[in-house]
Amino acid sequence: MKKILEAKNINKTYPGVIALDNVNFNVYKAKVNVLVGENGAGKSTLMKIITCYLPANEGEVKVCGEDVQKDSLSVRSKVGYLPEQNPMYLEMYIKEYLEFVAGVYNSPKERVSEMIELTGLTPEQHKKIGELSKGYRQRVGLAAALIHNPEVLILDEPTTGLDPNQLAEIRALIKEIGKEKTVLLSTHIMQEVDKMCSRVVIINKGEIVDDQSISSLQEKGVDLETHFRKLTQ
Repeated sequence: MKKILEAKNINKTYPGVIALDNVNFNVYKAKVNVLVGENGAGKSTLMKIITCYLPANEGEVKVCGEDVQKDSLSVRSKVGYLPEQNPMYLEMYIKEYLEFVAGVYNSPKERVSEMIELTGLTPEQHKKIGELSKGYRQRVGLAAALIHNPEVLILDEPTTGLDPNQLAEIRALIKEIGKEKTVLLSTHIMQEVDKMCSRVVIINKGEIVDDQSISSLQEKGVDLETHFRKLTQ
């Protein structure tokens, strides 16, 4: 099984805080992987290191075989990133915004129409982003993250604040994307995990405490939420 992302001995500290403590894990090709942990466990910090937004104090991260510190521009071209607080220009129209993002990446213009269709934005494409519901804003964020056809998609809490209908739609979309792309998403909501993911990495207080496939847990008859609570007490 091909490794797409490798994190080795990652440490990250802030004044008085150990955010990540000797983190090691791998992400494999064309799977939806989930990083699970309570708020403050280190999920967002780890994702920012993977996407070249933050440097680690120690350790090594490789994406598609390239080092995030030594080859950051190349890594960024291979990664699509949707942060938890999705920054967008609310006064721009959807299509206008996606054309702007495509221009930043030098992506062909036809990618805009393709992403609008893929993410179900066609009925809303002539609206301003500020007029959209949270669910549709998340779709715009996904479209922007995918516009340059990255190999890896990093999604930080992509379903936070969505209503039940929006949740189901975004879950289905992420599962569909995961058939062709390698996806790493984060959540602290256990119900999310078995709905759309194939592998779970549990992080607690900056440390990886478990890393295995959902199917292996199911074969053992392990209740995922009980397992998570036991490891993060």
